[in-house]
Amino acid sequence: MLVAALLTSVGINLGICILFFTLYSILRKQPENIHVYAPRLIAEKKSHLGDHFNLERLLPSPGWVRRAWQPSEEELLSTSGLDAVVLMRIIVFSLRIFSFAGIVGIFILLPVNYLGNQLSVIDFSDLPKKSLDIFSISNVDNGSKRLWIHFTAVYAFTGVVCYFLYYEYKYIASKRISCFYSSKPQPHQFTLLVRSIPSSADKSFSDSVEKFFTEYHTSTYLSHMVVHRTNKLQKLIRDGKMLYKRIVNLKSKNPTQRKFMRDGFLGMFGRKVDVVDHYEKKLEDLHENVRMEQIGLSLTAEEVPAAFVSFKSRYGAAIALHIQQSINPTEWTAEQAPEPDDVYWPFFSSSFMQRWVSRLVVFVACFVLTVVFLIPVVFVQGLANLRLLEAFLPFLKGILSITFFSQVITGYLPSLILQLSLKVVPPIMKILSSMQGYISNSEIEISTCTKVLWFTVWNVFFANVLSGSAFFQFSIILEPKTIPEKLAVAVPAQASFFIAYVVTSGWTSVSSELFRMIPFLEDFIRRHFTSSVDEFDVPSIPYHSEIPKILFFGLLGITYFFLAPLILPFLLAYYCLGYIIYRNQLLNVYKPKFETGGKFWPIVHNSTIFSLILMHILAVGLFGLKKLPLASSLSIPLPVLTLLFNEYCRKRFLPIFRAYPAECLIKNDREDQNDAAMTGFLDKLVTAYRDPSMMPMQHSSDIQGRMSRGFNRHKLMSKIMLKYLSPVFQRRAPERCRSPYISSNTWRQNLKQVLPLCVRAAAVDLGLRQLHALASMCHVLWELPKPCACPWQLLRGQRLAPLSLCGCTQ
Repeated sequence: MLVAALLTSVGINLGICILFFTLYSILRKQPENIHVYAPRLIAEKKSHLGDHFNLERLLPSPGWVRRAWQPSEEELLSTSGLDAVVLMRIIVFSLRIFSFAGIVGIFILLPVNYLGNQLSVIDFSDLPKKSLDIFSISNVDNGSKRLWIHFTAVYAFTGVVCYFLYYEYKYIASKRISCFYSSKPQPHQFTLLVRSIPSSADKSFSDSVEKFFTEYHTSTYLSHMVVHRTNKLQKLIRDGKMLYKRIVNLKSKNPTQRKFMRDGFLGMFGRKVDVVDHYEKKLEDLHENVRMEQIGLSLTAEEVPAAFVSFKSRYGAAIALHIQQSINPTEWTAEQAPEPDDVYWPFFSSSFMQRWVSRLVVFVACFVLTVVFLIPVVFVQGLANLRLLEAFLPFLKGILSITFFSQVITGYLPSLILQLSLKVVPPIMKILSSMQGYISNSEIEISTCTKVLWFTVWNVFFANVLSGSAFFQFSIILEPKTIPEKLAVAVPAQASFFIAYVVTSGWTSVSSELFRMIPFLEDFIRRHFTSSVDEFDVPSIPYHSEIPKILFFGLLGITYFFLAPLILPFLLAYYCLGYIIYRNQLLNVYKPKFETGGKFWPIVHNSTIFSLILMHILAVGLFGLKKLPLASSLSIPLPVLTLLFNEYCRKRFLPIFRAYPAECLIKNDREDQNDAAMTGFLDKLVTAYRDPSMMPMQHSSDIQGRMSRGFNRHKLMSKIMLKYLSPVFQRRAPERCRSPYISSNTWRQNLKQVLPLCVRAAAVDLGLRQLHALASMCHVLWELPKPCACPWQLLRGQRLAPLSLCGCTQ
């Protein structure tokens, strides 16, 4: 790539960045755009933007930069969590190491490279038409003593990076511990998820869990909640939410615009009804089906071999977590439970073998996706090579002869196409990660982050490097000893492409994050061209796509530090923009929905270590190619020392990110012993991990009121009795209490007489736990006065159920 092509790319992207900054500065002041640029402030009721017009709203201003800069790290921690702090520490870490690299690279290495004579004679008068390679190490003469400057720089830079890596790892680990100490008791600290529960012919999973933990963890076991198979119920709830949204949108229209439809087949036959009334009736029926299904799950015990087991203390949960529960290690497998709001419910029914197979399938799918993605990579490399493009597409010779178009095509278009292609990768990787059996959204996010990062490293870095120079040289695989030399030739050759990539994918993408083009267009279309009224939802920051992007630019900076230091000022500009923009978005736009406790940092550490080792391998190979064998030999200890440093950090800090130490657990447990609120907390812990689909559906007050008024509890009770108790009732109940009573119009009068007989007749066939679930649901549907004449009281004399199972107050 010529210098002129790079300047063209920089000019285009700089113009786009300025445009995005200007538009954001104006649009954020408009009241109608507040849902786009300050949704978090709306949710927290901190937005003070008035409706009155003034000229200042139409003028761009940098005041938002100052407001994004002001909050301290402690304030960011309290409002956005430790994960947000980790994101900002990645940028701070990158700014520190690349500030040092920039000083050394721009003021020392760049002049040394440019003054070399390997590629061409120095000619300052024709600089725009020169290749960017004159600024790289390729221009330094073979065997030149100036290469020792690069050798020294590699050693110094490695030391600086390792120092800051250690400092940041220690800092994040201490933050993680301090957050644990300062936090109130949380359900996930006392709870484990136990999976692969062995099945028993005469006992339910719930009974097996209770028997196992009361026997082997007598002093610490508190309670458990077995997971149910709720796929059908989840579908009903999704349909209900969609139907509710449709009703709200219809009600938002002018009453004179209300439409009518026919309630028969396909809306074409039957009587004419109001659309809103028709959908509300459907929503009522769907509510009834949801409640029926909820009761059915409680009675028929569609359990899966997984349960949330809670303990009386954090230390008790930790002991159970770190010891093997069964002789068979594939049974009674335990892992730390996530926060209740973080639980990913759909994949609980998988067994140990199913999870293992699913991980294998996902690995194959990732490999296939990586191979398929090579197609746009090869195409991008064809665009970057002007001669190759003219050879394959001769009809473009006329256009390519025009200087401006050739500079845009070779300098800007390849990076843009590659960036657009990468947009589809994070969603696909998140879907694949959700299929691996992870139990929490945070684990899915971490897994997706890792997949996206290494996908980007391979398909953007290695695939571009190899496709641009040695894609078909399989000798790299057949002769591993030649890898340093091959990479030393291939990587510097793509320096110009990656400099343009930093400008296009870095500057523009982080500026578009500020402008939020897609949410802005969606909101604009909704407000002006549709009448839909969607529920307001505050987004959460997509760590799985943002962190890999930041780390990949770090890999480029470390790798090209001594090869092509011209990339460093563009990287510093990217990280400076990112620091301000991400702080602004975390404060105004994004609200965390779950917390990993800083578990993204080990990914950051491993990625940086990989980047350092890659730089060392390139140094060994390049110094050998440059006829400086002594420097090449002296570079060999660098990767060894880096790996030793990594092993020390892994043993020193990584265990803190996997589990909290006993010292911390016991200290918090002792403090909780003096806390009077712990009794109430432990009582709530019993139901903390109840499946959300088993909870009542909630809508707005007007819809909910209509649902309550139109809901016939006695009708639903009749259906429940017929569906779940009728089979055993027909066999065991007296003749006078059979179905005629249940199905007759006198149900309301006979309810209190029939239901106790039904329950008594079913008690022999149904377990007490199922009857307890039925009684609890009946109590809600019944709305009996207090003190209630609950039929469970009739069973006390026969000892079919204890009084504690009754949901009444008496």
